[in-house]
Amino acid sequence: MQDSSPKITTFFMFSGQAEKAMQFYTSVFKPSDIISVIHQENGTVLHAVYTLKGQTFMAIDQNHQDKHPFSPALSLFVTCDSEEEIHRVFDQLSQEGQVLMPLEASPVSQLFGWVQDKYGVSWQLNLAKG
Repeated sequence: MQDSSPKITTFFMFSGQAEKAMQFYTSVFKPSDIISVIHQENGTVLHAVYTLKGQTFMAIDQNHQDKHPFSPALSLFVTCDSEEEIHRVFDQLSQEGQVLMPLEASPVSQLFGWVQDKYGVSWQLNLAKG
């Protein structure tokens, strides 16, 4: 019998904003939940687990001076369930962020858009044809 738990989990390292980012993401995507947060003595996140649309993620706040910004070279591809959802998510993620590709029809999607949110994380949002 195979273990059904995921063997690979996306892990984010934020610059002091992990908890705010998790709260924001769980307000944007449904169903979502913050599973656990362990704080360091200074209040930053030592380790956290949360889910977005049933997918598990982990996060920490970096504890050193070096900055490691996120890049659009790696993005999260989200399959939306409705036109209402893709418009809502696109609008929320692009607030204080940057639109990399506007939300529009494409040869392979009813609607597709790409945004970098206010934390620097890139999201490709897709509403499949059909």
